[in-house]
Amino acid sequence: MSGTAPRPAAEQVDPNRHAEVERSREVRVRFDQAVIMLHARQYEHAAAALHRVIELNPTLPEAHVNMGFALLGMKRPDAARDFFEAATALRPGLANAYYGLAMAHEAAGNMPEATGAMKTFLHLSPAEDDFVRRARAALWEWQQPPPAPNRSRGP
Repeated sequence: MSGTAPRPAAEQVDPNRHAEVERSREVRVRFDQAVIMLHARQYEHAAAALHRVIELNPTLPEAHVNMGFALLGMKRPDAARDFFEAATALRPGLANAYYGLAMAHEAAGNMPEATGAMKTFLHLSPAEDDFVRRARAALWEWQQPPPAPNRSRGP
């Protein structure tokens, strides 16, 4: 016996619904914290928060994208690539996942893959997107021939 009268059915709390609401709240809070940490270049802390977000909601593609950017900041392009690819599998039209994927491939030296991912980003992005100019500049740079070695002989 608890010593309190039972609540009428209309006032009873569904424990499953309560847990779902709390889980959603934690996802929002930790995701927002991770974004702030990414902007502050606190990549390890952002990754820790995003790990929890993905644990709570593994189908949230934006969490995978942000984890990819955190891993890029930690100089782990191969791991970052995996998260960007997971995001594109969850939501194929998520443009910034392709931008991150291009950056991960570039960091790993996979230039054909970087070029393909960046072209996909441009295809999916509206012209006024802030990163379109950067993407075009990256593509231009990647398509330039490497500089010729300096063959001048010294005295």
